[in-house]
Amino acid sequence: MKYIDLRSDTVTMPTPHMRQAMAQALVGDDVYQDDPTVKKLEELAAQVTGHPAGLFVASGTMGNQLAIMTHTQRGDEVITGANYHIVAHEVGAAAVLSNVSIRTIHHENDYIYPDDIQKAVRSLDIHNPRTSLLSLENALSNGTVMPVDLMLENIHTAHSLGLKVHLDGARVFNAAVALNCDVKSLTAPFDSVMFCLSKGLCSPVGSMLVGSKDFIEKARKNRKLLGGGMRQAGILAAAGLISIENMTKRLGDDHVHAHKLAGLLNEINEVEVFEQLRDINMVYFRLKVKSPQLLVDYALANNCKINPPGQGVFRVVTHHDISSEDVDTFVTIVKSFVKENPSD
Repeated sequence: MKYIDLRSDTVTMPTPHMRQAMAQALVGDDVYQDDPTVKKLEELAAQVTGHPAGLFVASGTMGNQLAIMTHTQRGDEVITGANYHIVAHEVGAAAVLSNVSIRTIHHENDYIYPDDIQKAVRSLDIHNPRTSLLSLENALSNGTVMPVDLMLENIHTAHSLGLKVHLDGARVFNAAVALNCDVKSLTAPFDSVMFCLSKGLCSPVGSMLVGSKDFIEKARKNRKLLGGGMRQAGILAAAGLISIENMTKRLGDDHVHAHKLAGLLNEINEVEVFEQLRDINMVYFRLKVKSPQLLVDYALANNCKINPPGQGVFRVVTHHDISSEDVDTFVTIVKSFVKENPSD
């Protein structure tokens, strides 16, 4: 049975083109750096992001944690947003793996501003940890993007204070579409960047970490330490090449579908769409009914998958496997649900 799966853009299936490429991929032992397809993927990732070198990793979390491990020393402090992925969704890995602490910045819009960085950097007082890294996100996990000028100001401020700057760019190609700019303009100014191949780009597995040659050499050894050394990984890298070369070029379709979905949901009186969180392929909304959480089971009974609401707010995500017709179907499901579950 085919489901309309709006839980995330991580649920995309490999395309037939990807499956064929994976089956035919030239492979070798990547720990020996003998896999030609992995090498090609790492070179392409570095090229499109404006960095000298790249590293294929198993997941976005691994990529982010390798960046932290490689940029910092034990006992350092990292500045990042209070709701950013490395804080909220990576199981406290920075403390466990790198022995660093996190200093969080909170604004309602989840942005970070230059003044925040200046205030958050620790002094050289003997009692303080050393601040060594700023980690930003773009696109943000709340569905918005950070403007280019603000991002560049933050990088300049951090560098002037002696910090390295990492970008969690899990959906950086979505950010580039939303900002109508080349992705390199968002990624090249950073000391390191992670982006996902399996979020919206249809690869079954994998993310990329890019940076200087020295940084990637150190990160490669840290990847081995974490058990991330892979053997004939070209089978997976073959899909990643198609993700970068082809799938990044169609992300605008997902944004169009999300815009349509938000517009149609806005026509329902019992639905409140958060328009300020509408930059990429995500739609956040609240249902003004007695038991909104029941929509999850109601949708599933109608062959549609969504995640439970967080603090009363639903997030649905469009992607390669969601068509315009699927958007119409989901809106029909919501209309039927609110009709059967009247508001207070």
